[in-house]
Amino acid sequence: MPLQYADGTVAEHMACRTDVAVFDVSHLGTVRLAGPEARPTLQRALTNDLAKIGPGKAQYTHLLDEDGSVLDDLIVWWTGEDSFDVMPNASNTSRVLAAIGGNDVTAGRAVLAVQGPRSRALMETVLPEVTTVGHFGVRDLTWRGVPVVVAGTGYTGEAGLECAVPAADAVALWEAVVAAGAAPAGLGARDTLRLEAGLPLHGHELGPGITPLEAGLGWVVAWDKPGGFRGRDALVAQRARGADRVLRGLIGPGRQPLRAGYRLSRDGIDLGELTSGNFSPVLGCGIGMAFVAAGTLDGEVVDVEARGRRLACQVVHLPFVKKPGQGA
Repeated sequence: MPLQYADGTVAEHMACRTDVAVFDVSHLGTVRLAGPEARPTLQRALTNDLAKIGPGKAQYTHLLDEDGSVLDDLIVWWTGEDSFDVMPNASNTSRVLAAIGGNDVTAGRAVLAVQGPRSRALMETVLPEVTTVGHFGVRDLTWRGVPVVVAGTGYTGEAGLECAVPAADAVALWEAVVAAGAAPAGLGARDTLRLEAGLPLHGHELGPGITPLEAGLGWVVAWDKPGGFRGRDALVAQRARGADRVLRGLIGPGRQPLRAGYRLSRDGIDLGELTSGNFSPVLGCGIGMAFVAAGTLDGEVVDVEARGRRLACQVVHLPFVKKPGQGA
């Protein structure tokens, strides 16, 4: 995926927010498990509970280390009665493969993410059967004789679909989606979109030393799942004592982008650093995410050292950009 296409990151971002964009996310991994032991293996390894869903559904979940920190956050596509496609972050595919077994089929397929409020309407003109794929649904479909696994998932904060297609047929599907009116979008827009939506990125808001509770993702933990999961004891202990820090958003006073690594302080006391940051095309200001002390209130102000400037930034709950039906 390039950083951007000809129209630039802001135009691609706004196309996704207001219309439809398509991303080549083939860098993500796919680990395939099949057979009667596939479901029990995933149940033992991952935090969420597959009993909440069933075949034809997808689920967001975590693979933890023994200390409760997040080795990877991933999506499980339950594609058939005893078959699953596990979608890890690109750099973590080998780690996930070692933890759950299965087969790495990443090289044989491409994944296109069609995202935005008009994504489904557009995809209906390319592949009419997408009407059968609900939010977090998964279906095996066929496009021009080519098998396509379609999931109602994404990483932008918008409605959308992710389409796994044999690698040899990816260019043809991409061209069909673009011809139907989707704006090609790159890595820059993918990052600004997920940031506005308050979605964590492994290596930034998730990773060694960061637990689901600190990242505000306790909802992916099935505490009472029979048999438990790796890292459960450490996470239960943290829940009992309370997390010392929590992930929050920071809104800057102007258009200067906030960046990962910028230091935070208040009254001269160092508070850590931004885990992610950028310019928000929708809000028209710099935004970022950081871990702050538990109990920090919305509206509190912290200083961000940004290339020699001290910016007074306001602490807010995530996401920055809310969609209809989301809470405050």
